[in-house]
Amino acid sequence: MQLRRILQWTGAGVVLMIAIAWAFPLLNGSGPLASPLRNHGKVHIRQAGGKYTLYRNGQPFFIQGAAGRGSLSALREAGGNTARTYDTLQLGAFLDEAYRNGIAVIVGLPVPSSAYERFFYRNSAKTDTLFENLRSAVLRYKDHPALLMWCLGNEPVMTWRPGHSAFYNTYNRLLAMLHTLDPDHPVTTTIPNFNIAQIWMIRQKVPGLDLIAFNSFGKLHELGSRLEQFSRLWNGPFLIAEWGAYGPWESGITTWQAPVENTSSKKADHLRNMYAKELPLKSPRCLGTLAFYWGSKQEATGTWFSLFTENGQPTESVQALHEMWGKPLPGAQWPKVKYMLLSGKGARDNILLSSGSRHTATLLLDSLNTAQIASLQWRVMQEDWYHEPGRGKRPVSLLDTLVHVEDGLALAFHAPRRGGPYRIFVEVTDREGRAATANTPFYVVE
Repeated sequence: MQLRRILQWTGAGVVLMIAIAWAFPLLNGSGPLASPLRNHGKVHIRQAGGKYTLYRNGQPFFIQGAAGRGSLSALREAGGNTARTYDTLQLGAFLDEAYRNGIAVIVGLPVPSSAYERFFYRNSAKTDTLFENLRSAVLRYKDHPALLMWCLGNEPVMTWRPGHSAFYNTYNRLLAMLHTLDPDHPVTTTIPNFNIAQIWMIRQKVPGLDLIAFNSFGKLHELGSRLEQFSRLWNGPFLIAEWGAYGPWESGITTWQAPVENTSSKKADHLRNMYAKELPLKSPRCLGTLAFYWGSKQEATGTWFSLFTENGQPTESVQALHEMWGKPLPGAQWPKVKYMLLSGKGARDNILLSSGSRHTATLLLDSLNTAQIASLQWRVMQEDWYHEPGRGKRPVSLLDTLVHVEDGLALAFHAPRRGGPYRIFVEVTDREGRAATANTPFYVVE
């Protein structure tokens, strides 16, 4: 039964190796861990009585924080103790600000995916430049008091497919450099969900990693059971480096493949449920969790994962994290959006509009009377189709489509004249600066 499940989740090329390891978990001297624990340094992991504990400056440290570069003072006030970056841009200033706020930092060192084996990893000039750039960053920041650990690549794909030796050679060269220059801080990397093939390849090809970090959203509820189910293959320490709202790839879609996004209020309730029922916080192998995304970023939309608006106002998910981390906001009443209707239809109704036709978008609130609303911002934008060159860039608002606000919670607008996929967004802000968001996809037919 176990082998059948492994076969479903991995390539056939690694099934035999995993089956052998299942029967003999100590093969090749690799043991159950990605690497032997280094019980020294300012930050290190210890194992005692079957439990793993992260130590920082001699004291146990459980990671409770968020991934992103949003306000670190707000993270501290929410009860968070750790932030995660994805690159080293302006890292010195970020580390200094983190130190002032008592926040530890997991520093992301960007590494291209193994998919670029042919175009990147087989080019020694490119890999040498990468090595020198990361080496320079490590030398510059390794002694900063806010540094917690290094994350070498975000989902670099530890592939089992043949023909990727150049990737593994480069990755291990970088890993060895990190441990040589900075023995005081652990090194991890991230993989999406619980991917047994990638875990196996880490054991076989990258044995120097100190722990494994998971990015998990819609499949977070499976993580705890899979960690138990495959503990004979790997039972080392782990970190949840991203968790939060279901991703666009996991959500309902329209007939033209546009993902349907929940309102900020539904996302907050979803986070509360995930924290209470899905995060494997009681696992003796868990070193902590990081919510995603602390700040504002464009991914499918500018609001999908963003815990703050583009202007820095917190959404209700921030209140939810306050509650989870033991710093509830007394008396805070966030704007709660039930849903938005476009000409009486919801986001899942595959809304088709004629070019240039006039329509009304209506917002339905679950709480907060209109007298408490400080601002109501509507925008119509083209759909973001994940084009790689423009990923992370926000689409431009089509201001000429908007007509006027009719009664505070409704907007009359003209459909764009050019055919294609669009969204209408609304952002509600109350007098305390708290925000709620919603959007509805529609398609214009010329």
